[in-house]
Amino acid sequence: MVIMTRIPALLRERPFRRYWTGQTVSLVGDQISLMALPLAAVLVLGADAAEMGWLKTAELLPALLLNLPFGAWADRQARRRRAMIAADLGRAALLLTLPVAYLLDALTLAQLYAVAFSVGALTVLFDACNTTLFVALVPTERYVQANSLVNGSRSMAWLAGPGIGGVLVQVLTAPFALLADALSYVVSAGYLARLRPVEPAPAPVEKGHFTEGLRWVLRDSSMRALFAASGTVQFFNYMFHTLFVLYATTELGLNAGVLGAVLAAGAVGGLIGALCSGAVVRRIGIGRSLVAGFLGFTLPLLLIPAASGPLPLVIGLLFVAEFLSCAGVMIVDVAAGSFQMALIPDVVRARVMGAFRTLNHGFRPLGALAGGVLGTALGLRPTLWLATVGAVFAVVWVLPSPLPRLRQLPERTPVTSHV
Repeated sequence: MVIMTRIPALLRERPFRRYWTGQTVSLVGDQISLMALPLAAVLVLGADAAEMGWLKTAELLPALLLNLPFGAWADRQARRRRAMIAADLGRAALLLTLPVAYLLDALTLAQLYAVAFSVGALTVLFDACNTTLFVALVPTERYVQANSLVNGSRSMAWLAGPGIGGVLVQVLTAPFALLADALSYVVSAGYLARLRPVEPAPAPVEKGHFTEGLRWVLRDSSMRALFAASGTVQFFNYMFHTLFVLYATTELGLNAGVLGAVLAAGAVGGLIGALCSGAVVRRIGIGRSLVAGFLGFTLPLLLIPAASGPLPLVIGLLFVAEFLSCAGVMIVDVAAGSFQMALIPDVVRARVMGAFRTLNHGFRPLGALAGGVLGTALGLRPTLWLATVGAVFAVVWVLPSPLPRLRQLPERTPVTSHV
């Protein structure tokens, strides 16, 4: 009985437990693929830097191109859950083609590009439907707890996935390690098939249906502030991450093992941030949690360009920076995700989130490009100073908006569900 009382209330409810379990397994599988797919390109096919760039582009491009059209499509559907199951099974089938081709000695980079793009496209479709299924399963007053659990799973996947992926690649070879991710999608589809949610009614097709999500984001002052702050963080954070590994290894002298440990500290911080986010929101409110999350995410990263001196001190500063920053990003993700789910009407939910993701994803390649150009022109440390200071100013978009004064989530009509 004591153990049951320590289990979060939502995980004692069968529908959400099934949803969360499927998501958790799939997230770990995703992290395995993030390691196994590029390793297949390098170790099996001997890909060079340019070919690796094309592979990464193939992975990222669907998020930029397809969030708007898939969001518009998802809002017109009455059975989004079925589309998510189809997306899971499709991703599993695509990944299975890689070890089969490897066995037949027919694996090519062109196939890797095609699979990476197609899996990315089905992931966008899955995510477009996922937010609507989420609100069909979770009442408004539990959004924060539910988002904390899902983001906690994401942090656990960040922590465990690369290690599992590395072991699987070592034991099975990279193409066969992808079988684990394929299996995770099958497991996710199985749990989704056991849900019976009452989904919101589909939106009628009217003039301007495709662009309504974008117009909704720009009309609402709170969403505009969140978009501007998120876009600013995306731009400067991708500028930062474009140079971070190079800076850590060349200027700070960290080896791969130490760098991996620093990144693992970030994953631990993210897990703790996800676990604590509910308490933070209850204590200071949803709006102040957003402000605290943005600052908690960005301010600690200033320690990275500031790092100098003896190597143990440098490593310590990087550990602190990654740990605190990842804890902060989980708080802002939980608070912002819960706020958006409560604010956005069901009839435009997928389109609004599709527009929001499209706009934000558009800043990523711009930030990466700026990081490369400025890193070459100014040097690594000065560019990292620009990137980290610039990211801190993201909170300036939030402060004059209605968000900091918001104590509770906006009211919405809950959608009930049954097993």
